[in-house]
Amino acid sequence: MSALPACPKCSSAYTYEDGALLVCPECAHEWSADAAAPDGEPVHTDANGNVLADGDTVTVIKDLKLKGSSQVLKVGTKVKNIRLVDGDHDIDCKIDGFGAMKLKSEFVRKI
Repeated sequence: MSALPACPKCSSAYTYEDGALLVCPECAHEWSADAAAPDGEPVHTDANGNVLADGDTVTVIKDLKLKGSSQVLKVGTKVKNIRLVDGDHDIDCKIDGFGAMKLKSEFVRKI
């Protein structure tokens, strides 16, 4: 029996396989079994499953409310020269008219 990896979100050891996905019963996080590269680095993907890299250009696919502000980041806003980071938010970027920002990769689409 092969050992399954711990949950990347909560580090629970009680993960199980559900088809092609791995599932954590404690936090309900689901991820692909091939979500990590062979060298152990996480692979960041956009909303359509395309692999993202540093320096890519992406667009926002959903209106995003900005915390602490009354402004909204509109659908179709182009974000150039992204930088991928680990953590809750995957993307560090600078958006014209908004400034420095952190985004989740699930709300962007690669151009």
